[in-house]
Parts: sequence; C-alpha cells; structure tokens
Amino acid sequence: MAAQNATHAQVATGPQSEPDGVRDREIGTEQQHLDRVYRRLEEKIHEAEFLMDDAAKRGQVGTPGALAERDAQVFRAGVHLNRLNSEFEDFLFGRIDLLLGKDGKKGPDGAYTSVEPADDAVRGDRAEIAETLHIGRIGVLDADYSPLVIDWRAPAAAPFYRATPVAPGRVVRRRVIRSKGRRVLGVEDDLLRPELTATLGGSALPVVGDGALMAALGQARSHTMRDIVSSIQAEQDMVIRAPAASVTEVEGGPGTGKTAVALHRAAYLLYQDRRRYAGGILVVSPTPLLVAYTEGVLPSLGEEGQVAIRAVGSLVDGAEADTYDEPAVARIKGSSRMLKVLRKAVRGALEGTGPGTAPVRPSAAPAGEDGQLSLDGALAEGNAGGNGNGDGRRGGPAGPPDRLRVVAFGARIELGAEDLKRIRNTALGGTAPVNLLRPRARRLILDALWSRAGGPKRYTDPELAAEARSAFDEDITTEDDFLAFLDAWWPELTPRQVLACMADEKRLARFSRRVLNPRETRLLARSLRRLDAAGRGPLSVHDVALLDELETLLGAPARPKKPREYDPLDALTGLEELMPQRSESRRERAERLAEERRDYAHVIVDEAQDLTPMQWRMVGRRGRTATWTIVGDPAQSSWSDPDEAAAARDEALGARRRTRFRLTVNYRNPAEIAELAAKVLALAMPGMESPAAVRSTGVVPRFAVAGAALGPAVRAEAEHLLADVEGTVGVVVPMGRRAEARGWVAGLGDRVVVLGSLEAKGLEYDATIVVSPAEIADESPAGLRVLYVALTRATQRLTVLSGERDDPDADGVPDLLRD
Repeated sequence: MAAQNATHAQVATGPQSEPDGVRDREIGTEQQHLDRVYRRLEEKIHEAEFLMDDAAKRGQVGTPGALAERDAQVFRAGVHLNRLNSEFEDFLFGRIDLLLGKDGKKGPDGAYTSVEPADDAVRGDRAEIAETLHIGRIGVLDADYSPLVIDWRAPAAAPFYRATPVAPGRVVRRRVIRSKGRRVLGVEDDLLRPELTATLGGSALPVVGDGALMAALGQARSHTMRDIVSSIQAEQDMVIRAPAASVTEVEGGPGTGKTAVALHRAAYLLYQDRRRYAGGILVVSPTPLLVAYTEGVLPSLGEEGQVAIRAVGSLVDGAEADTYDEPAVARIKGSSRMLKVLRKAVRGALEGTGPGTAPVRPSAAPAGEDGQLSLDGALAEGNAGGNGNGDGRRGGPAGPPDRLRVVAFGARIELGAEDLKRIRNTALGGTAPVNLLRPRARRLILDALWSRAGGPKRYTDPELAAEARSAFDEDITTEDDFLAFLDAWWPELTPRQVLACMADEKRLARFSRRVLNPRETRLLARSLRRLDAAGRGPLSVHDVALLDELETLLGAPARPKKPREYDPLDALTGLEELMPQRSESRRERAERLAEERRDYAHVIVDEAQDLTPMQWRMVGRRGRTATWTIVGDPAQSSWSDPDEAAAARDEALGARRRTRFRLTVNYRNPAEIAELAAKVLALAMPGMESPAAVRSTGVVPRFAVAGAALGPAVRAEAEHLLADVEGTVGVVVPMGRRAEARGWVAGLGDRVVVLGSLEAKGLEYDATIVVSPAEIADESPAGLRVLYVALTRATQRLTVLSGERDDPDADGVPDLLRD
C-alpha cells in the first residue's frame, strides 16, 4: 500500500543540494583520514624494508639454521612488502557508520562483530553512531591496533555490501569514497535509516548526495511521507536481492534510481557469491559521462579485474568512440541489416577491384634427378607488392595477384585467375572466420599445384607419394616469394581495414546490394571516409559495434607467446622459489585482465533502451554464459526502431528465464518539472505512465524566448542559475550545437556543463537549461523521447529557451510544451 500512497503524496521541500560547505567539509574529513592511513602505510613499508635488511645480515652467520631462518624471514617480509606496494594506490573506497552492536564483542580487526544493533541503540527516532569503519583493499591498524581500514574481505566489512534499506542491520549511513592516489575526489552517501535523527560525536550526522534527499523525506512529519520512503526502499531492495539465476529486467522512469540500484545489486551479488562471479562483472553504460558517475558509485571492491565499467563505445580494446554520427547514419549502422553487409564485406575485402601484375622471382632451389621433385623456383604474378596507390598495403583496392607460377618436375606450373578464384570460393565455403580460413586456402593451392604438376600420377606407391608430396609442399611453402604471394592473395585482414574498405562507395554498393538502398549506401560510405586506408581515424559509438562484429567475422590467428626471460642468476642464488617476484600493480593487473577477458559472469546494461541491434550483438558476446541485470526505460529510448532492438536483445539473452521489476517513484525531479516533462511523454508514447514525483519545491519551470540570439540568452540564463543554485548547471543543446554552445558559456567555470541531447542520459544537475526543444525533437524519429530525457535532468530548476523553430506563445512556452 505504501507504493500506492507514493503515487499521490508530495512533500514541499526547498533546494535539495547540501548546505554551504557540507560536501567540501566531508571530503576534507575523509582526506584527513586518508592522510593518516598513508602515513601508517609508509611506516609499515619501512618496517618491511628493515626486516629485509635484517634478514640479509643474518645470512652472514653461515650456519644452516641461520640460513633457513634468513630464507623464511626474507620470504615473509618480501610478501608483506610486495603486498603493501601493490595495494598502495587508490585503495580506500568505502565507509559505514554503525549503531552499537547487540553483544558488544569485538573481532581481531578491532571492529564489533554483532550484525544487529543493541536493544537500546535507538531511542525513539534518535540514535548515536557508535562505530565508524572505513573499507579498503587491505586492512590497516594504527600503532594501538585500532582499525584505520577494514579489509573488504573481513566479516566486519560485510554490511557495506549486504545492508539494504529494508534490512539495514546496524548501518545508518553507507558512504562511497572516490579517490585518486592520495587525494579524495568525492563522497556519495546512502542513508539506510532515514527515519532516524542520528548524531556523530554529538553533532548531526551529515549526509551528502541523494542520501540528503532521503533524509529530508524520511524525517518529514507526515506519515504519508514515511510511507513513500518505505516504498522507495522496498521496491529497490527487491531488485538488489533478486535471485541471479537468469535475467533481471528493471524498468523505471527518470529519477527512479535505476542506475544506483543496478550498481548496488552488483556489489551485493559479488559479495554474496564471489566464487560464482570470479569471472568478472561487466557494467555497460551508454556514455563516457555516465561511466564517470558509475565509477563513483561502484568501487572496484578491492579485487582487480572483477568489475569492468565500460561505455558502449569503449567495449572493443584499442577502439574508443570520440565522434558522433548523424541520426540517419546512426540508424543504418545500428540496424541488424548491417550484419549481411559486413559478412559480404569481409569476403569482398580479399578480392579488391581489379587485377594487377607485379612478378616476383625467387632464388633457385635444388634440382632433383629422374623421378624426383625438382623445384627450380616459384613465380607469383599479380599485385603481390602493393595496391597501386603507393601506400604499401597488401591486398588493397588494386586487387590481389591473379596468377601463380611455380617450376616443378622440370616444368612450369601455373594457376590462373579462374583457378585462384575457384580456390578462394571453395575456401570461403567454410564456416570459420575469414582469417582462420587462410590455412585452408593455402592447402587448396598446394593441392591444385600438386595436381597440375601431375604428382598423383607420378607415384603409385602410397608411402613414396606421401613423402614426395611432403617435400613438394615444404619446398614451395618455404619460398619467400610464395609467402609474399599468399600475403597478397589472402592477407590477414583487420576489422579497421575492412571498415575503411567500405568507404569506397562502389565497393560498398556490391556488399550492400538488396540490403541498403542507394541513398543509405552513399551516407554510410561517406561517413567512413574519415578513416584512412588502415582504418585509423575518428570512430563513432556505432563504428565500434561494427568493429566488434568484424572481429568475430574475421577471427584473429593465435599469436605465439613470448618466452619468459630466464636469468641464470636466479638459480644460483638458491632463493628463486622463496623470494617473491615483483607482481603486477593493481592497475596493471586490472588492465591486463580487461584486455584478456571477453566473457563475463554477470553483465549489467544501463540505459538498455538505447542499445541498437548491432550493439546488443556486441554486448551479448561478452555475456554468453552470464547472468544479467538490464535496466532501462522505453520512454527514454533514442533508438528509432524499438522492436528491432528488442529482437536483438532477445537473441543476446537467449532462452534465459526473466524476472521483471518496475520502479515507480521519481525522487529526482520536483513535481513541477515532472508535470512539464509528462506533456512531452504523452506525445512521444501515448498511454505511458510517468513515475510519481514525491516532492514539490513550489518553483515552476521558467520559459524564455531567445529566437536567433541563442548564445547571449543561454549565457545570461546560466549566470542567473549559478547564483540561484549551489551545484551544477547543465546546458542541454541539440547535438549539432555542442561546439558553439561551449563558446556561449566560456569562462563561467566548471559548474556549467554543456552536453548534447544524446549525452544527457542518466545524468542530473541542480539546474538545467534546455535549448531549442523543437530542434531536439526534430533530430531523429526518437527526438520526442530524447527531449523527454532532457527535461528530466534537473533536481531543482529548469529553464526552457525557445529558438526560431519553437513557436512560443505570449508566455514563452513552446508549442511542444503547451497543454
């Protein structure tokens, strides 16, 4: 019933940002603690180094007992020193403030062991914080053996992951600490007992971030408001604790906390069943901006490589999306039709556009006598050395070699263009990726040469025939010129090369025949002309999905592993097994695991409604055996064909059982802003119900007419809002105006953020300026849904500036936002 009450009740509150200096003061508090921790770590490192030096001196005694004691001490000290050094950076990430424990007992790490609070810990609606624990990658005790940092694996750290608003245990406040090296960058609080007035050291417990809003709601005098808090907590807690046996789908409108819930679910699952999720958790966010937010909410949990947070445009190693496609081009690249185009392109990239001639003569080979193989040389003719454009790229647009000649058994053997074409088509009839079909093509060429040379007729004895054939193959395949021919005729293609090949409109027309129309082919080819012949150049988020598909279609031949360098001094010391080698740092290990890992144990997709069919294929490859958490909102989808995307999503998820949840409470937007956004939602998706806002500020959205003078109007409004709110001001503009909009607000400081309409997803600001709604709505078939997103980013103030296409009325309200 609480959820039903939440759909109607509202609370009048003022601005929801923290009071002056609270956030900065709390960052300073955590900085002081971190400084103390680092001082203690340095002391421990000096202690470990002293033990290493002391162990070296013991070895001078020379007795067997002294040597054994030396070796053991070196080992222990070395392990400890190595661990301290490897965990020294960025290791503090959490804090919990707890009530007094029920039994008052402490564990070996100095923390209370009780999970539940003492009977008298809460008196009425008041409580005193009895214990504060900082959570990090390793445990650190001070000189008096009191805990400075609790190892995240320790039982005392369990409430940081397990506590939820419905079952908080002793936890009143959970804080995520974001740091870089020795500097604290930010803090974000979850208030798990918002109904309490908690004190810490005699002062009110400060709360930063969304927790401040929950505190205001939870401590409202109305019983209805307390019911609203309970409903928010209950519906979110159900998602966090949902069984992870299959797919958990979470829908919710703007401000319902989808992202935060999904990330807390990841932390909960990883801690509950670490062995199961040792394969890693992948968090996929739509934009790099949202990745930055996500990294602040979900720490890496002290386990290198266990949580990978990637933007969709960063899922392919070595590729990074740094540009945007026009909406019409994005629709082409994102469509599942591109799969057929790419399948043809990887084969067409081998063929080039026409023959060439560039004979390469080998050195002489030994000649045999009567009945023996005589390979006097091999001759490859065709474009074996370049593409005719002077860029030295083999197998390029000028075409592969069209002839192969060898001399064997005293005669010249030749494979012509038709022979080579037939062999290529036969090889491509296999199901393996194109690059992995190269050995098959090589074998077919040798078969054809052996047959053309009359080898099968020359030898009737099977054993002699096999020996002769082996010598024939070895002599040909060890010739540099044959290898050069093979490289030119069947080059090892890269995804970027194939993508660049598609920039040739005539070639692309062959690949896309009966799949794309001429206009679509032209748009696609032109968008890829920003890449050079090797595929280097700016990539869009849609290009990255195409590269991933091409990587699958092409395949990558296995590379030989580099042999480990052996130092003979290691064996001479006698301590090779005892002395710990310098291990990778946390960051080095995380980067290596991220590069090696392509299949995860759990995949979280944030803002899933925006994934295109080709992006779903890319994400699906990384979760073939995974359990999934998928969060999104159809009303916020920027993809023009939701049905096509849904089909691709179903293919990625397969037959896994699905559990669905819906979040219904909007605690980001005040009711005045939510009401305005609902007008656009009614146009974009008639019948779709928006989430219920739980608070009202009494401040209605402001409308202003800028006309053609958008720049001065935006700057003036940004200056006004900077004075009106304490936090950030987001300026949301049509995608094509991002560059000029940055100039409009230049010099106003870091609190003003300019972002395109497609970049706003998942983000929030204290105040938002939405510029030229009609332009945003007309950008794509999904433009109205994109505008709905833009209007729901503000937590306090919203200003809508009408441009030339908005048709505002006398009050400045554009036609799209009028009743």
